[in-house]
Amino acid sequence: MKHRIAQLLMEHLNASHVTVQDDSASHAGHQGIDKHTNSHFAVTIISDIFDKKTRIQRHRLVYKHLAGPIKDGVHAIQINAKTPKESLNV
Repeated sequence: MKHRIAQLLMEHLNASHVTVQDDSASHAGHQGIDKHTNSHFAVTIISDIFDKKTRIQRHRLVYKHLAGPIKDGVHAIQINAKTPKESLNV
């Protein structure tokens, strides 16, 4: 699932950089979470497409392109979406 998420974000958001971290292990045992399921992820995306977009608009873009993985069992996604210029200020 981790690779699928990265591929979707790279392709659809024309990203210059994507990292996807599987945080599922830290959520094992929570109600409704199977410890063997990849269900929680943290993503960082660097893309020009985020220029002049609010944080909410950026998150909506990410969720739009991850509809398939969400339907397939991804429960939570922590999103860090930046433009290349913003990423230099980190």
